Amino acid sequence: DAGLTGRKPIVDSYGGWGSYGGGTLSGKDATKVDRSGAYAARWIAKSLVAAGYCHRCCVQLSYAIGLAQPISVHVDTYGTCTNKNGQKEQSLAKLVETKFDLRPGCIVKELDLRRPIMRKTAAYGHFGREEEEFKWEKVKEI
Repeated sequence: DAGLTGRKPIVDSYGGWGSYGGGTLSGKDATKVDRSGAYAARWIAKSLVAAGYCHRCCVQLSYAIGLAQPISVHVDTYGTCTNKNGQKEQSLAKLVETKFDLRPGCIVKELDLRRPIMRKTAAYGHFGREEEEFKWEKVKEI
């Protein structure tokens, strides 16, 4: 098999630290939900940590074909939830749903994913970058 799937999925994601769903990001159009959703999950996780809701977290987003909203939003803080503003870990997903518009088109617009910036992701991965054009690495005030 000479397809793109599986070529560099771990480099594209978190180098083996985080959970990984199986598809590669580099071979996909940035407007597709498997890529834009991964960027949104990173953006949300960084924002939750920066706002002091937890010390680390994993954000999972699940989408179904034909539905604009995700069918599931899950936040796992690995026991580091700070209960800021009375927000317990179980309620962080609801907070995320109120602070982030997770419809695929809105993610594409908010993170400006139609720009020709993806060539840079071919080296050194998609996450943990400091370049200005990687908007999913910029914290949103929540």
